[in-house]
Amino acid sequence: MPFIHLVTLCLTSLLVSAHPIDTEYEFHKRQDLSQVITTCTTPNTVAITFDDGPYSYTKELVDLLDRNNIKATFFYNGNNWRCIYDQDMMDNVKYVYEHGHQVASHTWHHWDLSTLSWDQIHDEMWRVEQALQRIVGVNPAFMRPPYGNYNDLVRQASAARGQRIVNWDFDSGDAAGSTPEQSQAAYSNLVSRHPSTCIALNHEVKKGTVHQVIPYAIEQLRNAGYNFATVADCLGLPAYQSIGSPQTPDVSFYFSGLSNVSRPIE
Repeated sequence: MPFIHLVTLCLTSLLVSAHPIDTEYEFHKRQDLSQVITTCTTPNTVAITFDDGPYSYTKELVDLLDRNNIKATFFYNGNNWRCIYDQDMMDNVKYVYEHGHQVASHTWHHWDLSTLSWDQIHDEMWRVEQALQRIVGVNPAFMRPPYGNYNDLVRQASAARGQRIVNWDFDSGDAAGSTPEQSQAAYSNLVSRHPSTCIALNHEVKKGTVHQVIPYAIEQLRNAGYNFATVADCLGLPAYQSIGSPQTPDVSFYFSGLSNVSRPIE
């Protein structure tokens, strides 16, 4: 059956097995802890970041950033608001990457990693890594845990997978229910405090963030004299562990959108 006629679903299924890290490698790496980053190291720099995509507003957000000559960082889920293997969502991921923005991992389901087992954590991380390798050809060097939550097990898994953990030191509040006006006020307060650097948390799935908050934030931050950079650039580190060629979508993409890892009990 041609891939174009398949409906890509991101549903719980028994069809795909987890991909835990090799047992011998795990034994040697379990005690290493990934670095946790909350701020830039380059003075006078702001890294604008977006969580929870890809989503419907991606391209207009990228166009806004491009008009302002700003490179941002997008932390992607596999199955949160949309399935990353839906054709329009794959197109959005490509649009972000091809326009020079950084793509990184936000895990597959957006579950709280601090509540998961070792194998579940790896499965959540591996699926997004595989998707980014397939769609744009890169293996990310950074991940952001959902809700910013992590423990030593999460740090061990991240280290074993060669990734640093990136959180933030400024939250626009959009995911917590702030109105666009409240998020704008938060950015105004940030500018008034004028910290040397900032990693700013936003969510590309929020219409008000894309249409109202980010244009305001760009103006305020630029007028305050800040430079803009991706997370990798503001740290002076590589964005990816490897860069290769994207793959041609086929039926395997469909099955990769299915998961056999049960949602944790809350």
